[in-house]
This record gives sequence, C-alpha cells and structure tokens, in this order.
Amino acid sequence: MKSALVTGANKGIGFEVVRQLAQNGFFVYVGSRSLENGLLAVEKLKASGIDNIEAVQLDVTDPESVSAARRWIGEKTQVLDVLVNNAGISGVLPQSALESSADQFKAVYETNLFGVIRVTQAFIDLLRKSSEPRIVNVSTSMASLTLAADIDNPNYPTRYAMYQSSKSALNMYTINLAYELRDTPFKVNAVCPGYTQTDFTNYQGTSTPQEAGQRIAKYALIGQDGPTGKFFSEEYFPAPVTCPW
Repeated sequence: MKSALVTGANKGIGFEVVRQLAQNGFFVYVGSRSLENGLLAVEKLKASGIDNIEAVQLDVTDPESVSAARRWIGEKTQVLDVLVNNAGISGVLPQSALESSADQFKAVYETNLFGVIRVTQAFIDLLRKSSEPRIVNVSTSMASLTLAADIDNPNYPTRYAMYQSSKSALNMYTINLAYELRDTPFKVNAVCPGYTQTDFTNYQGTSTPQEAGQRIAKYALIGQDGPTGKFFSEEYFPAPVTCPW
C-alpha cells in the first residue's frame, strides 16, 4: 500500500485530501499541529469507514516537531510516496506592505514557506525511495504576480501583502524544487484549491472542501506522464491550462 503525509490535515481542505487519498488506496498520515485535533479527525474519518489513516503530531514551524514526526513515520514505513504541504495561515488582518511589521510577515512565512521547506527536506529521503514520488505544495491564485499586477483583473484591489507574498515565495520554491528533481521520477507542483468554504475564509467561497480536496489530490495521483514544476488553479484556469506565475 502506498503512503502519504498531509500537513495541516485535521480540518478543512487537508482533511478532505486525506479522505480522498485514503479512498484511493493510500495509507495516510494525518499531520496536525495538535495531536488531539489530529486524533479527533482520524476518529471522524474512521466513523465514515476509512481505516487506513493515522494521526501524527506535526507543527511545521517547530524543527523538533518535524524531526520527531520524521522519526515516528520512519518507524512505520521505509517509503513515502506522497507529500502534500497543506498547512498554511493567512496572518493577521488587515495586511499592508507599508504598515504590517516585519515580525508579522515573518510569522506567516514561518508556516507558509519555511514550514514547507522544513518538512520537504525532512522527508525527502523517504520520498526518494518511492517509484512514483509526488510533492504537492498548496498555493493560491492570489500568489500570481501576473494576476496581481493586472489592473484589469477584477480582484486587482484585493491585497493581503503577507499572505500573497509568502505563497509567491512558495511558488518559486516549488519551481526550484522541481528543477533539482527534474531527472528523477518526482512530480512537484503548486496547486490552488480555489476559494473554498472553510474556517480559513470564514466559510465564504465558491468551492466546497470536497471540490478543493479533489483538485489537490489529483496532482498527488498523477502518473509518470503528468506535469511537474507547474502552477494549477483549476477553479479559474481549467486544466490543461496553468495559472500564470
């Protein structure tokens, strides 16, 4: 049985990604900053008939937590086939390029960028042992420099300086990661789940968590003929069209 790790997986989009990967035959490790919340998520999924899951305490901002999760999962399996870097925060509001402090920016980057780097580097050895390793970094169309600079874009006035820039940096990390793994079986992509109805958006949005989870799981399940080093936002740019960088 193939295995997957999803960060920030105890609720919302991450929870749905776990469900869909488990339904596709993966054993899924449910990464959660709070182990208690992770165990509750597992209990909920098991009540719906999904048993091939297990919670793991994983705070992507804490190097010791990441190392402990790597050791614990390494005792369970020698191979990790999929890593979904889903954990993310929006940061305090409002967000301003002039008025938000450097420390406020740093707090968002700690989860949305440095956390992804920390987890990816910690688990890359297990991923390298897979015949079809996949890394999906959960991004947002709001990170698109092209769209953000387009004055004709209806969302042009919508600005979240900390969140958008952290995800733009994540996109560049994704490009570089895909490049470094270009001559291997890895597929590495950035995926926007869409404007999703979760607590992250105060339950506003045009997509359900199930739809968002499907968009992410799709790129965890692609075959060897699938894309790598791409940016997808299928709510707004249906595949095979990619989101502009």
